[in-house]
Amino acid sequence: MRKYVIMGVQGSGKGTQAAMLANDFDLVQISVGDMLRWQVQHHTKIGAQVRRIVAAGELVSDDLVGSLVATRLDQHDWNYGFIIDGFPRNRPQAEFFLESYDIDGVIHLELPDDEVRRRVLNRRLCTRCGMDYNLIAHRPQVEGRCDVCGGELATREDDAEHALEARLRDYHSKTNPVLDLFRRKEFVVSIDAQPDKVMVQRQIRTELGLPITRGPESSQRPGS
Repeated sequence: MRKYVIMGVQGSGKGTQAAMLANDFDLVQISVGDMLRWQVQHHTKIGAQVRRIVAAGELVSDDLVGSLVATRLDQHDWNYGFIIDGFPRNRPQAEFFLESYDIDGVIHLELPDDEVRRRVLNRRLCTRCGMDYNLIAHRPQVEGRCDVCGGELATREDDAEHALEARLRDYHSKTNPVLDLFRRKEFVVSIDAQPDKVMVQRQIRTELGLPITRGPESSQRPGS
């Protein structure tokens, strides 16, 4: 059983890299961002709260995120392990996580803030089916329309420039203490997230001692 945490600022490719590992090694992918978006799309009470927070340009509280993650992990459907992104978000959560789970490694995707802004501000989301696009690397065939369902493409609420700047400040202030804690346990592998996704995946597998021959090129997930 393998249990990994993947960390990186918004736009660093956490979802893409986590999906490639999950697909090839039978891991359950747990994404805080996906869980929050599911709550919003299904009009739950938590979703309404999240929408108000994001619309105000604020950040979803660490307590709310921690509660969602704990509930998800308690399902124990990860027979071969999991890879989780977007958590832990602060030192107390990291300490609890280390006490509760035998982590095999923490993948830290490093990306300069300027590149984060370039990537994030070019992301689009289909308002009908939820397909992710990036106008840099994954442009739709018809501008402004989804290739899959023809729905309108829009900027995600959490990708607005003011929300991005707030998230960058929050990420840098909270992530360093979490990484320091994980580094003391010798769990962290730092990866340059600027190359293409296949090269980044190869770096991750090399650092974690995972086989590369299982074909990271075959795992595809646009966005993130």
